[in-house]
Amino acid sequence: MHFAFSSHSPRYGAIRALRNVSLALMFSATAAAAEPGPAVTVLALGDSLTAGYGLPEGEGFVPQLEHWLESHGEEVEVVNAGVSGDTTAGGLARLNWSLTPEVDAMIVNLGGNDLLRGLDPAMSRANLQAILEEARARDMPVLLVGLEAPGNYGPDYKQAFDAIYPDLARQFQADLERSFFAPLTARLDEPDARQRYMQPDGIHPSAEGVALIVEAIGPRVKALVERARD
Repeated sequence: MHFAFSSHSPRYGAIRALRNVSLALMFSATAAAAEPGPAVTVLALGDSLTAGYGLPEGEGFVPQLEHWLESHGEEVEVVNAGVSGDTTAGGLARLNWSLTPEVDAMIVNLGGNDLLRGLDPAMSRANLQAILEEARARDMPVLLVGLEAPGNYGPDYKQAFDAIYPDLARQFQADLERSFFAPLTARLDEPDARQRYMQPDGIHPSAEGVALIVEAIGPRVKALVERARD
């Protein structure tokens, strides 16, 4: 004998309730997976390379990086604290007022102007160390972006300068991007990369060059955002 369940059957009501609960849990889990984590604010402390010198609005390092992060599912604001001409000493001098209460993490991209001026690597190291000490005091994760000295200052200078970034990253357990410009020479040799990916001054990347840099550094910044969210 076949029994059909009516909408008034207690057993039918229990089955329907169970089904509704299951659907609600499924939709809730799907929505949670689709939603990004809490918004994170990242301070990009740097010089003209961070500021986007010579590039139209929206094509500099910070806006391209923020767009990359958002396209990879992160709810994030990257604050452009790049000042053209700034040395590591300049970055340190404005650090405290740059680290506003809403900042959750920091990218440190300084040292290029120290190189251009041939400043003592020991001074650059001391300034960057002080920046990282302040970040540690605030329990703030940091991505330290390195640079490599040219050979024209001599091997001793190059060795001393190049060692700054990996040494400090280890000391302060900071994330490290060893070379800001490395992505530009990953595909082409240096003369061709300079012509293809740099502005006419030979110092600052073009918008296309910035895009390559962001593509390379983006995963590290994404990891930094996730660390700040933990």
